[in-house]
Amino acid sequence: MVLNALALKLKRRSKADFKGRNFEATLIVQAVSWYLRYPLSYRDIEELFLERGVEVDHSTLNRWVLAYAPLIEKRLRHFCKPHCGSIRVDETYIRVRGEWRYLYRAVDKHGTPVDFLLTAKRDLEAAKRSFRKMLEDQPLLAPDRVGTDAAGPYPPAITASRKAGLLARTPVHYVTKHLQQGIESDHFRLKKNMPRIGGFRSFHTARRTIQGFEAMLWLRKGFGFSGTWTVCEQNQLLAVCSGLPAVNKA
Repeated sequence: MVLNALALKLKRRSKADFKGRNFEATLIVQAVSWYLRYPLSYRDIEELFLERGVEVDHSTLNRWVLAYAPLIEKRLRHFCKPHCGSIRVDETYIRVRGEWRYLYRAVDKHGTPVDFLLTAKRDLEAAKRSFRKMLEDQPLLAPDRVGTDAAGPYPPAITASRKAGLLARTPVHYVTKHLQQGIESDHFRLKKNMPRIGGFRSFHTARRTIQGFEAMLWLRKGFGFSGTWTVCEQNQLLAVCSGLPAVNKA
C-alpha cells in the first residue's frame, strides 16, 4: 500500500518533471539510464537511437543527463537502506577541466552506500563538509565506527562533527589499509563510466552527473536489501521513481 501511494505521488510529479520536452518521458529516462549505467558517450547513445529510427542530438542527451541525473538520485535516495553502523570514508580524484577535484564517499562495511560530496579541495574544511552532509539528515543513525585512511583532516573532522551535535557519541576511529580496500574498489565501479579524456567540462556538470552515477550504482546494488538486482528489476524501480510505466520490461 505504501509503495502504491508513493508510485501515485511520483506519477503526478512526473507530469511537471517532463513538461516542455519534445520527446516522451520514457525515452528520456531510457537515454539517461544508458549513459549512467554503461561506459557510453553521448554520441554512442545518439547512434543507438538512430538505429531505432529516433533522431536525438548528442547535445540534447547531455542536457537530459544534467537535468534528470540529480532528480533520479533524489528519488532513489528514498529507497536507500540505513547503514549498519560501521562505515568507511575515503576520497578519490576526479578530473574537471584538466584539474584534479576530490570526491568524498562513504559506504558501510557491507558496501551499502551512505553519502558522497564533490569538493574543489582536499583539506580539513572539505572533510568537515563531507561528514556534515553525511550526518545532518540522519542524526539518529550516527555511526559508531568510522574507518579512514591516514589522511590528517579526518580526526579533527570527526571531532568537529561531535562538537556540532551531528554525532551522539564519539565513534571508534580506525585507520587500516586492508579494510579500506572495499571502498577503493567501489570507487572504480563508479568512475569506470566517467569521461576519460580531460574529464568533465565544468564543476557544475561534474556534480550533477556524478549524482546520477552514484544513484545508478545504488540501483545496481539493490540498496542492500536483497543483493544485486537484474537490469529488468532496476528499470522497473527507475520507472516507478520517474512516475512512468515500466521501462524495458523484457
